[in-house]
Amino acid sequence: MTARFSYILLLSLMLSAISASATITLPAMFSNNMVLQQQSNVAIWGMSSVKTPIKLTASWNHKVYTTHADTSGKWRIVIPTPKAGGPYTIEIKDNETLVLNNVMIGEVWFCSGQSNMEMPMRGFKNQPVLHSNEIIADADNNNVRLFEVKRNAALTPAYNCTGEWKVSDPATAKEFSAVAYMYGSMLQKKLQVPVGIIVSTWGGTRIQSWMNKESLANFPDVVMDNKVDTAKEKHKYPVTLFNGMIAPFVGYGIKGFLWYQGESNRHEPAKYANLFAGMVSSWRSLWHTPDTLPFYYVQIAPYGNKDTTRSVRGIREAQMNAMKMIPNSGMAITMDIGDDVHIHPPYKKEVSERLLYWALSNTYHMKGISYCGPIYKSMKIAANKINVSFDFAEYGLTTFGNELENFEMAGEDKLFYKAKAVIKEDGTIDVSCDSVSKPVAVRYAYKDYVKGELFNTAGLPASSFRTDNW
Repeated sequence: MTARFSYILLLSLMLSAISASATITLPAMFSNNMVLQQQSNVAIWGMSSVKTPIKLTASWNHKVYTTHADTSGKWRIVIPTPKAGGPYTIEIKDNETLVLNNVMIGEVWFCSGQSNMEMPMRGFKNQPVLHSNEIIADADNNNVRLFEVKRNAALTPAYNCTGEWKVSDPATAKEFSAVAYMYGSMLQKKLQVPVGIIVSTWGGTRIQSWMNKESLANFPDVVMDNKVDTAKEKHKYPVTLFNGMIAPFVGYGIKGFLWYQGESNRHEPAKYANLFAGMVSSWRSLWHTPDTLPFYYVQIAPYGNKDTTRSVRGIREAQMNAMKMIPNSGMAITMDIGDDVHIHPPYKKEVSERLLYWALSNTYHMKGISYCGPIYKSMKIAANKINVSFDFAEYGLTTFGNELENFEMAGEDKLFYKAKAVIKEDGTIDVSCDSVSKPVAVRYAYKDYVKGELFNTAGLPASSFRTDNW
């Protein structure tokens, strides 16, 4: 036997031994402290040695579920989950044993978007979140689990991400998304079950970055370049954030999505509604739930934009229109809590509450909860007045004592003038203007920055709108 042959044989035996004793590895979201969606069939997947038998046992039913790793070492097991509860353990075996501890069964929500979703409970530099310190001080809750995805822009779909499940406490909540944390905390207190919140965000990003290649194929004007300069900001390119920060979670058992994004698409409001609907459709398809997974999102707040090439009001309009395009969706309206100077308004608790109302009413089917502010429905022209009616105003409208200052009216000349608006007993609004004798169109709060003063009687603000398409 030659020395070279002996070396090769020894190396082969060593590699064989390493392969035979390879340890199971799991993506980051499958770990201690995780939350699995209750009363559903959830998938758990990982890597092991090639073609190795895999056994999984969950302590809630002590049944053994089996599969084999494929030729690349990947495996996937689907297991049923019980009603909410815990803590449980999950034991996974190949040639070795891996145990996941402190696993809870409950409600899981996936939250994504740009900086207003990313904004932590502590706030940004010189930009606070109102009431943050008292909320942070009360953040000890073993039944709230938080997972923050670390930033990763990738040119191809990633298998794994960086992050870990943490039990809620003041230190963890302080650095976690304010909107997502408060939503999860309030949901847990209301349902009295464990709640897991996954947050995947990156500030200053367009919706195209969060869409996959297949969904963007329907938008030929979006240029996808797989040879981008990696030294530049990859997160600004289409598909890169889907690849790096959404793809690893595809198939993880969730109850629904929360979304807060749109500011970085202010330069293209005419495209946004279709892009948004395309993204939601593709995400749901990847989770094999074409129309069923709830998708609740935030209409961006009024903001004093000075750049005439960007339209805050246009994105708000696109987001309002998207509700009709996206099945099982809902929009939290923020017309009353914008900021003329900062694009990150401090009123994050109100945002979380309004998202929660959608979920409680439409996902958890709780009766009696109003969940949406007034949205323009139709208009009738009568002489020199226009009568405007609204959806989501069952018990009428109110200004809580303030004047209606943000209505405008135009005739066929398309020139808008400040108008007088009066709330009628039937819950509609009569709009008139001395400068417009033959009105054809009405607008409400259709400006980049404005302080909305119109609400339904549940205290939820009306969306800005226009009846024209000029």
